[in-house]
Amino acid sequence: MTIRVLLADDQALLRATFRILIDTQPDFTVVAEAADGREAVELTAAHHPDVVLMDIRMPELDGVAATAAICARPELSSSRILVLTTFENDENVAKALRAGASGFLGKDVTPDTLLSGIRTIAAGESLLSPVATRTLISRFLSVAHHDQSTSVPDVMKLLTEREREVTALAAHGRSNAEIAEELVVSPLTVRSHIQRAMSKLYARDRAQLVVLAYQSGLVKPRPRSQG
Repeated sequence: MTIRVLLADDQALLRATFRILIDTQPDFTVVAEAADGREAVELTAAHHPDVVLMDIRMPELDGVAATAAICARPELSSSRILVLTTFENDENVAKALRAGASGFLGKDVTPDTLLSGIRTIAAGESLLSPVATRTLISRFLSVAHHDQSTSVPDVMKLLTEREREVTALAAHGRSNAEIAEELVVSPLTVRSHIQRAMSKLYARDRAQLVVLAYQSGLVKPRPRSQG
């Protein structure tokens, strides 16, 4: 199966570099290139790529707005967004994830990491490392000034107690293997809980599930260490 990729970046040199790299892979093909966010939305609608490599900072329409526009259209639900940025701790990355992006990578990643990331996103997984979850997500996607109540947020009442537990652990950056070890279950069982939680909450992927966990207040950011 060929993975169809759309490149969205305002720098022609970077697009050319990504195209050369991607075209070396027998299971990849570049279906289109966009020089700004508005063009990215139009070309995604025209070509329905499996993965859109989306730069954050672009003219006309930035990557955050373009991601939101694409993810808001049901007919484009199969096109997944992988954000590329030189600002990995930029709040705009968190906004893109909140808008529906499935993950992010820095532009300084190795070629192998980029290709692996595209395959991960195309397979329906999120590309959100535990480190990114613990830092970027907890910093920018949380709801400010939560009280200390232990009550379950209304939206999370759709989940079983175990599904909420697994969702919370995922939001703290735990991998399926780590969650399985802590709960003394199999990784396959953890994966099933994650998938059921995503289905009930209409989350596109694990990244969106984590976003919902913080936005709902199910999970609260841990205080940063002082010093």
